[in-house]
Amino acid sequence: MARAQAPVSVTVLGECVADAFPDPARSDADVLALRALPGGGPANTAVALARLGTRTRFLGRFSHDVFGALFHARLTASGVDLTGSVTAAPEPSTLAVADLDESGQATYTFYADRSADWQWTADELAATQQDEAACLHTGSLALIQQPGGSRIEDHLAKAREHVTVSIDPNVRPLLVPPAAYRERLPHWCAVADILRLSEDDLALLLPGVGPEEACDTWHAAGARLVVITFGGRGALASLDGLRVTVSAPRVDVVDTVGAGDSYTAGLLHRLAALGHLGGRLDRLSLEDLTDACTFAARVAALTCSVPGANPPAADAVGLEAEVDGLLPPA
Repeated sequence: MARAQAPVSVTVLGECVADAFPDPARSDADVLALRALPGGGPANTAVALARLGTRTRFLGRFSHDVFGALFHARLTASGVDLTGSVTAAPEPSTLAVADLDESGQATYTFYADRSADWQWTADELAATQQDEAACLHTGSLALIQQPGGSRIEDHLAKAREHVTVSIDPNVRPLLVPPAAYRERLPHWCAVADILRLSEDDLALLLPGVGPEEACDTWHAAGARLVVITFGGRGALASLDGLRVTVSAPRVDVVDTVGAGDSYTAGLLHRLAALGHLGGRLDRLSLEDLTDACTFAARVAALTCSVPGANPPAADAVGLEAEVDGLLPPA
């Protein structure tokens, strides 16, 4: 196992989204009350990284509206550095209305037309130099929505000369046709060192294709590390075709909002602690990969145990101790 290294920093580039949940206690036949929580996949990942103790910078575009203020406050309170983020006016924030099923799985209706998150300019991105960051993580809607998505792709191609690049496609078929993701994914793999996605993403991106075959497809396109998560059934991690499966802790699920984002944060946090971020993962072993995926699964499990995208605030040692009781029996 690699020796723990001095702390490094991670930069996250992407959107903030206001997740609005129906509030039955305040609703009646004439009024539907909603409870809005700050979310968005990249923003959730930044919050989780910072709470775990990784120095984290978030690059986003904040609207002047009430949601923009909410996003800014949440990220700042979690210890995220917002240097390089853009104040956008009069563009609105992105809103997603969530519907939870009996198992806590969320489906979303998006209100995102011409919102601030998708309007990155080449000049704005050029001003966000990576400085000392070891990793740049992005994905989700910011990487597919135009006009900003193509500009972020160009930014990744330049940034990877100095940092490890991590991408989470986070497919949203109700807002963007899956065919659009399928078209762009080979370009993303060409610049990504790490590709983390869910089994739902897999089904939409490569219908009918098994996880191992999908990993090989994405390796051939350029991604060195592919991690596919299966919720409570654990994850498959493939490093240049060498694979490990990692189980998920047992947990009483309140909802799954933000679980994938927390998994990504846990994975990056642990890879950073083991000294693997900053290059092309050349020294990453299966042992360290298993360690990182196990840690990530624990972070995701704790997120599922509370309402909303509310990742745990704990250092690695405290987190390990806190989740011992969640692990399945040997």
